[in-house]
This record gives sequence, structure tokens and C-alpha cells, in this order.
Amino acid sequence: MSKSQIETYKTIDKPVEATLYKEKGSKFIGYLFSVTSEEEVKEKLEDIKKQYHDARHWCYAYRLGFDGLTYRVNDDGEPSNTAGQPIYGQLLSYEVTNVLLIVVRYFGGVKLGVGGLIKAYRTCAEETLAVATIEEKIIKKTFTIKSTYEHVDKVMRLIKTYDLEIQHQEMYLDCQFILLSPISIFDTVIQSFEDLRCVEVINEKED
Repeated sequence: MSKSQIETYKTIDKPVEATLYKEKGSKFIGYLFSVTSEEEVKEKLEDIKKQYHDARHWCYAYRLGFDGLTYRVNDDGEPSNTAGQPIYGQLLSYEVTNVLLIVVRYFGGVKLGVGGLIKAYRTCAEETLAVATIEEKIIKKTFTIKSTYEHVDKVMRLIKTYDLEIQHQEMYLDCQFILLSPISIFDTVIQSFEDLRCVEVINEKED
């Protein structure tokens, strides 16, 4: 494993809904969702737009991936960089990823100006994140072990040694285990199974 490889990431435990911030008659309503793909982002946005169909703006920012390098900001008609970027800045400040933060705005009749908009969107985003339950998760990789029944004890011994999570198992004459290992020890785990020389190891993906 590379020394620079990320082993954990921060994300939210559950959604945060309808955090309200008011500024000179305008209402800013914050929503925070857990997402893992751009398809999920689109679905959440569509749901919010239907729920607040009479709002003036639906601005947002999201970060995806364990490293958070996949991201997007959207001002949705507000002056450039006055909405999406301040929202995104709070995602960076809280160091969370796999999240979507939407701020719905109802115009109150008084223009806030560039500085006022930046402050309002940033504050609503910050207050939404402040009430979220943020957790640090261990990055894990999935792999499969295949063996005959006579070697199951050896497989189970390694599963216990490394405290691996069993996602699925089949115990017949030919046995199969789908396992999850923390990425920090993944190479060591794989090598230990390969050293048994009586099982088949199939690498899969990060989870």
C-alpha cells in the first residue's frame, strides 16, 4: 500500500433537513444528503425542486469519492461564485465527502448584494453541517476466497485473526467467502491467504 493512500474518510451518518436561515426577508433552507454518485445527486435535486417548486433558487455543492476530488458547485442563477462556492467551502471546512448540500432560497424582496449573498449561503451551509452527525469511516476493499470444505478452518482462522467482515458465505463441498478488509492491511491480508496455497483469492473493489 502506498504511504500516501487514504485509509479513512469523513461523511454524514444521516440526512439533515430544512435548516432555516433568514436574511432581510429572504429565506435560505439547507438540506444535507449522503450520496455516492452523480445519479444520486440528480435524484435528490429533483426531489427538492419538486418540494420547493415555488422557490427562486436551488443552489448546491457536492463532493464524491474517498478523496473528495470529484465535486461540483452550482449558483443556479445567483451571481457567479456567491452561492455554490460558499457552500462548497463549508464542505471543505468540515472535511466531509460523499455528501450533497443544497440551499433553497426564497427571495424576500430586498437584494442582498454579492457580499450579502456569500454570507447568507455560507451561513446556511455552516448551520446545516453544524447539526449533522459526522463520522469517520474506514476505507475497505472487497475480495473473494474460494476453497474446499476441508480447508475452511484455515480460512476462518485468518478471518478471525484480521477481524474481517463477512459479507456473504457459502458452505458446501466448495466454499466461498466474500470478505471486507480495511485498506490499511489489505495487502497483508491477501498475502496471508495466498500463503495458504489451498485457496483461490479474487481481488475486487474498494467499498
